[in-house]
Amino acid sequence: MTTENKHDKQVDYDIIKRALNNDQAAYRELLTKYQHRVLILVKKIIYDAQEADDLTQEAFIKAFNNLQSFNFEFAFSTWLFKIATNNCIDYLRKKRLKTFSMNKSIQQKDGETQQEYADSTPTIEREMIQTETSKQIMDAIEKLPPKYRQAIIMRHNEEKSYEEIAEILDLPLGTVKARIFRARELLNKSLRKVFR
Repeated sequence: MTTENKHDKQVDYDIIKRALNNDQAAYRELLTKYQHRVLILVKKIIYDAQEADDLTQEAFIKAFNNLQSFNFEFAFSTWLFKIATNNCIDYLRKKRLKTFSMNKSIQQKDGETQQEYADSTPTIEREMIQTETSKQIMDAIEKLPPKYRQAIIMRHNEEKSYEEIAEILDLPLGTVKARIFRARELLNKSLRKVFR
């Protein structure tokens, strides 16, 4: 961690301590400092500018209401972004938007890539859709920049753990997680265009 990051973290801690003592100005400082960054994060997840403002506000309300549970060992921004991300996930579940999960493994069967479906009795039509969907997912993966493509294939096709990937690629664990997160983000964006 750089000296600048340590200083920024300490500044946040001081503001949080003031907020915990009911200093309303401290809440405003945190809101001013992080609102734009949280809004950008939310927009990247839900792709809905109108809802993004509301979800950003909700994230801050949840964070402020639970500020007493904040762990000072971690950066406030990390904690806040996690709250915002979870808030978006809840929103997407409620709205039942078409999202493309990369959390389920893509299975290899006779060299053919297949996406898992809940129904275990596939019809010819479902098999055709499944094959086409799998092909489009693999095409999207192939178009990723090499560093993201490599990480996502190791994670989802080869089912390696984050730790194994970090060891194989000789990278810090945080870098591996960031690459996989970014790869999923790029795939989600790409596949939304295909399946719109």
